[in-house]
Amino acid sequence: MLNSLQNPLSLLGRVLIALLFVPAGFSKIGGFTGTAGYIASKGVPLPEVAAAIAIAVELGLGLLLLIGFQTRWAALGIAVFTAVITFIFHAFWADPAQSQAFFKNIAVVGGLLTIAAWGGGAWSVDGKLKD
Repeated sequence: MLNSLQNPLSLLGRVLIALLFVPAGFSKIGGFTGTAGYIASKGVPLPEVAAAIAIAVELGLGLLLLIGFQTRWAALGIAVFTAVITFIFHAFWADPAQSQAFFKNIAVVGGLLTIAAWGGGAWSVDGKLKD
């Protein structure tokens, strides 16, 4: 029974994780100055460059994840990005209120690593290109 659910669950998992990143990427475009300012407030050097990288990852790799093209690489790229920014923006050891956001992001990294390991499934561009 679970084998018959593998493809729809892979698609649903990709869509749900992409929903974290694609809208965030779009919002960073519209609020670029504010995003760069927030990044600067955390002490990140070259905040405009960091904001552009965030947009490229969240929007670019997020869309690749959504459609399932180069799925493993997209998931791995987003996982690395998320792991790095989590330690910068959700440092719960300095602010205990960040604990939930920190561990939520770490869980998302786990999901992304699972996608990187197993791919996008048959209901993805990658899956269709295999046929």
